[in-house]
Amino acid sequence: MADLSGINLAMQTTFNADGSINFSAYEELIEQYLADGVHGLVLGAGTGQHPYLTEQECNKLYEIGIKRINGRCNVICQTSALNVDEVIRRSKHAEANGADALMVLPPYFEGPTDDDGLFSFYEELDSAIKVDVVGYNIPQSTGIAVSVPLLLRLAELPSFNYIKDSGGDMTTHQQYLQTSVKVLNGADTIAPFAFMGGAVGAIQGTANYMPKEAVKLYNLIKEKKLEEALELWKLMLPSVLLLWTGNYLPMVLKAAHLRGYGTGNLRKPLRAISAQEELALKEAIAPLLK
Repeated sequence: MADLSGINLAMQTTFNADGSINFSAYEELIEQYLADGVHGLVLGAGTGQHPYLTEQECNKLYEIGIKRINGRCNVICQTSALNVDEVIRRSKHAEANGADALMVLPPYFEGPTDDDGLFSFYEELDSAIKVDVVGYNIPQSTGIAVSVPLLLRLAELPSFNYIKDSGGDMTTHQQYLQTSVKVLNGADTIAPFAFMGGAVGAIQGTANYMPKEAVKLYNLIKEKKLEEALELWKLMLPSVLLLWTGNYLPMVLKAAHLRGYGTGNLRKPLRAISAQEELALKEAIAPLLK
């Protein structure tokens, strides 16, 4: 089983102004994040605008990214898709290229929502690959909540060793922590409390614009320097709250660009933030460490 502890940055995809992928900027950004000490990178993450990337584009991102990273941190590839055969095809490709783990959403659009149907989906994936699968609980986006009884069943599958919990419900989060599945927090607003409660790490979108702070927060809590950690959290929280209650993805990319990470460009149908949103964003990120 791969050790996915720590901050796994849900990496943005670097686009040119016309919406094409800038692979040179992508490799440069990987080097920046590695220099900032992240423990892992999630390629093709939701923050990387995965729904708007083709399968071929994702495969190329994984090939280039894994080669560039070259074992210097963990690599998690999102291989989610609506068609099961496509999920397996994407997953096998990422595995063959050296991914340490695969992040896979449940079949999120008019697919099965019952526990038996969801279990069958992950069971079929498990039979096709050998690397770890990171399940994904994000009911606010998929309409599907991974129940605790389902997670207990999924834990029996050899590959299903992690779950990313982006639900933000601390009760469910703590129930997950009672199982044998290792929990990665995905709800940035509860990050320090998830780490204190036993989450082994995070898959974090806001780390795109504050990678050093995210890593430092995790390390301080791991070192049990809780007072210092919560002082740092006070500086991080304004922007996290703004993004999680507002125009999340475009704001993440804008904040990252303002702090020197990435191109700041979006792919349609996403749209740039307004002047008013940008002003609020600049105020929210102002307290962050330089």
